[in-house]
Amino acid sequence: MSYNKPARTYAEQLEILRSRGLTIGDPAFALRCLKHCNYYRISAYRFPLTVRGNADRFLPGATFEQMWGLYCFDRRLRHLVTEALKHFEISVRAHWAYVLGHAHGAMAYEDPAVFRDPRRHTSALAKLDEELDRSHEVFVSHFRQKYGMDRPPIWAVCEIMSFGLLSRFYENIRRDHDRKAIARAYDLSPDTLKSLLEHAAYVRNLCAHHSRLWNRRFTITVSLPRHRPADLVSSLNPTETRRLYDTLVLLAHVVDIVEPQSHWARRVFELISNHASPVTAAMGFPSDWEARPIWSGRAADELPDSSPPMRPIA
Repeated sequence: MSYNKPARTYAEQLEILRSRGLTIGDPAFALRCLKHCNYYRISAYRFPLTVRGNADRFLPGATFEQMWGLYCFDRRLRHLVTEALKHFEISVRAHWAYVLGHAHGAMAYEDPAVFRDPRRHTSALAKLDEELDRSHEVFVSHFRQKYGMDRPPIWAVCEIMSFGLLSRFYENIRRDHDRKAIARAYDLSPDTLKSLLEHAAYVRNLCAHHSRLWNRRFTITVSLPRHRPADLVSSLNPTETRRLYDTLVLLAHVVDIVEPQSHWARRVFELISNHASPVTAAMGFPSDWEARPIWSGRAADELPDSSPPMRPIA
């Protein structure tokens, strides 16, 4: 089968949208958006503005500005999620290295006895070697030159490995005691942390590729906690596990532990609450989400101009 549709000029792309019933209030602005963001990317945000069952026919009164507003909302949401994932990743790296380093030594991640599945451990080490060889971090060459080590100690190597690889190493830890010690830092069970790490790596990949996030149905979900912590469990929506809402709740819980001065959950609350068009249903939000513990009171005070400085380490 061949594909014969021709490439369209920006003006022709705009005319396609207009012919389908979209109101173009400011053609110059719309053309600039198409030039810099790609018609195919922007048009993915048209669906809430189109007739049900006919994605090529816009609802009466639908405007380009509404479609662009949804695109910008998703972009801001993606930035917030990326920020939270960075806090989470750095923290898990630190706890993984600390727990295993103290329990099994500086090269714990190399020791097959620390891990349950030898084949998966060998595969993870091979992937780690690829990441080390690609790395331009000075400390990698420092350890190799000064100590003759192919791989640095665990507290250094954790700074190289990707989120996905970190997830694989955590999942394969043999001792429940070690997995629980790492998960305890986030008041989560090892099973929940394991699945959250896998899900977080997947979501971070979506964000890194600037993929649509707000109404996506996830293929990799999280094993939600069912009993504790109480505020987290009562804030989740287990009927919509493939939507973004539970991801936001879990990230709010984690960031409140890792980086509470970032006011991350409050910024998410305000972004969702202030968006011009309703977006919550497509994201899996329950109708009473604003009253649930993880969000309750988040809009009570104005955000500070900047986050307060970190306290110096004694």
